[in-house]
Parts: sequence; C-alpha cells; structure tokens
Amino acid sequence: MHGRVPALAALKYERMVASPFGYFRGAVPVMAYDFSLAANTGILTQLCGDAHVRNLGAYAGSDGRLLFDINDFDETIAGPFEWDVKRMATSLVLAGREAGASDGNCREAAEVFLDRYRRAMASFARMPVLEVARFQVHRLRSVPTVERILEVAQRAAATDTLKALTQVNGRHKKSAKRPIPEQKIKSGLPTQPPRIFKNTPPLLKRVTGAEAERIVASLGKYVESLSSERQKFFLEYRPVDVAFKVVGTGSIGLRDYCVYMVGNGPKDPLFIQIKEEVASAYAPYLRHARSDGDQHNHQGRRVVEGERLMQLQSDPFLGWTTLEGRDYLVRQLNDHKASVKLDDLKQAGLVEYARVCGDLLARGHARAGDCSMLSGYLGVSGRFEAAVANFAMAYADQTERDWHQLVKSRKRSHAP
Repeated sequence: MHGRVPALAALKYERMVASPFGYFRGAVPVMAYDFSLAANTGILTQLCGDAHVRNLGAYAGSDGRLLFDINDFDETIAGPFEWDVKRMATSLVLAGREAGASDGNCREAAEVFLDRYRRAMASFARMPVLEVARFQVHRLRSVPTVERILEVAQRAAATDTLKALTQVNGRHKKSAKRPIPEQKIKSGLPTQPPRIFKNTPPLLKRVTGAEAERIVASLGKYVESLSSERQKFFLEYRPVDVAFKVVGTGSIGLRDYCVYMVGNGPKDPLFIQIKEEVASAYAPYLRHARSDGDQHNHQGRRVVEGERLMQLQSDPFLGWTTLEGRDYLVRQLNDHKASVKLDDLKQAGLVEYARVCGDLLARGHARAGDCSMLSGYLGVSGRFEAAVANFAMAYADQTERDWHQLVKSRKRSHAP
C-alpha cells in the first residue's frame, strides 16, 4: 500500500479476504514475483497483465456498437506471453471453484481455453496483417454467458449512471430547472450545479473547493492526448461536479476521481474517470521495462498504449494526464459496461466462457506481438495445454493457501 491512500487499506484487504478469487484479483504483485522465479519463453508481446475472467467485458466502442473484449489494462506491459496465459487459466479454475464447479470441470475449462488460444493463434499466423488487426469474434452472441453480459450492458445507459451517482442539489433545488452555465474546462466548476455527486464514503465522496478545481484543470492537459476530432467533441462538454470513487480490488488505495459533465443539455451527461496509474507490477522483473522510452515515463500513457494495441476498438475518450506529480489514465466511466457474474460460470457455462477467453486473449496477443512466432512455439500437439493446465491447478491451490494465511493474519490483527 506504499504511496496509496492509507485510509483505504482496510477496504482493499476486506475485498481480498472475501474469497480466493477476490484475493487473486488483488494479488498481481505476488504472481508477478512468482513468475520472475522461473524461466520464461522470452517470446514477448503486450500483456494485459491482469488477465482474469472478470477483466473481460462489454463496453461501447468509438462507433457506438457494443463490444466484448479485454477491458482492464492497469498492469499492461511488454512481457513473456505465457504470463497472461497462465494467469487467465488460473482465474478460470478459481472462478469455477467459487461458482461451485468440480475440479474436473475447472481443469476442462482451463484446457479448453488453452486449446482455443493455440488454435486461434495458428489461424492468425496464416492471415494477412490487416485481417488480424480487424478480426472480430462473430460467435460471441451465440454464447449464453456473453449474451447476458451484452444485454446488461445494452441497458446500462449514461442516464442510469446519472441516477446512481448523483442527486438533485438540495441547496439550490430551483437551479435544477435552469441550464448549466456555458463553462469551459479552464473556467472551473459552477458554484451551484443542479445535480451533484452523492456522498457515500468511502466508496463515493464528493470533492469540492480548490481540490476539485485542480482535478478539473488537469483535463486541459488530458485533451492534448486526444486526436483532434475527439478533442472537439470532448470540449463540447462542461464540468459540473467532482467525486473520489473507489474502484476494483487491486486499484484500491490509488487516487480515482470522477468528473460529472454535461453536453447538449442535462439529459446528455458524460462521466469521466481520472484514475491514478503506477508502474506495472511486472516492471521490476523485466529488464527492457527499466530502459524503455517515453511510454514508461508516464504510467497513464503506458496503459493507453497497451490498451490500444490489444483492443479491437478502444474508448473514444481514452487518454492521460498528470496531477500534482502523479500519472493518471483518463477514460469514460460506465459507458454500457458489464462483466461476467461468477454464478454464471458453472459447468457448461464455464467451458463456453473459457473458449471466449481463448479467442480474445489470442487476438490481443496477435495484434500486439508476432503471431507466427507464438504459433510456432505453441505447435500442434496438446503439450502446451497440459503443461499450463497443470500449472493453473497447482497455482489455484497455492492461491487458496495464501488466501487462508491472509484470512488468519487479518483475524489475528483484529483480535482483542
């Protein structure tokens, strides 16, 4: 928790002790260290870095269509491709166990994921470069688990986020019927906005005064990271209010702000997330990461570059900024976003979802790396699947032991 908000440490551990999978989500640094102790293939590609079943999800692309892809890149970095593969396979085992699937079913899911990854990579290795770049997984709608996620995402409009996160400003209710003053980013915030963020600490806490003004002012620097046409559209929105928001598990303790903005009237809300980024947990174990160029000098830019490499389409407002010497990622918050519920990952649902994980992780690695080299290493037999499936089962067992130790230590620290 070094460098993070100390008051949120308890919340991070609370989420990690909830279950072995919860612990796994927050323990990327542990797995990165464990990977560093063993030999690796030396075949580098852009890693998601935190590949697990809940870091795949639905979101709105730049053309407005709903997409389903890898959608969390806080730990992204160029590294040995198998680190992502091993982490995803392990997550399938842990998520399956939490959903009540048998160990046999969990291993089958890991093997199906690995088989699909290998076969997809072989297909990518035979395709023209631009076909790989444009490749879409067309069968997603036929997978019931993914279809349910997309249905939830379709209903998750910005107006729903408006109702969930904000409320009418009780100090000036009459202003709710008035238009918000025409204000640009550099002009700051209105003194009495019609709606303001709810105050539900520690998960959501309104930020006001000079701190809020500094956060809004950082968007001026962020705009420079957008393409010219996206700058134009973003600058048509006006800032209204600011809040501190807790997100995820591994990210708890990092500074995360949400800016409520309004475009063409009060029914056109935009929520922008300004999320602190620190160095990838894998960076200490990768020599090239310590000597790379500009993208590693700004951690927000590192995340943006990795996301754009691996995703078919990215958030149109994806960019970066700096605030008080800290690096931040900037993106749209909750724009038709949804992810899998672990209860859906039982028996056949787990195996179906594992195939999707294989397709999407292979596509991300093929877009960002050398798919011919990857396919050549994977070969045509099942040896790769068997070896990584063995690892996934063993590492899931080790994760459960680590989780038990964390639970015991937390109980001792709270003992009277």
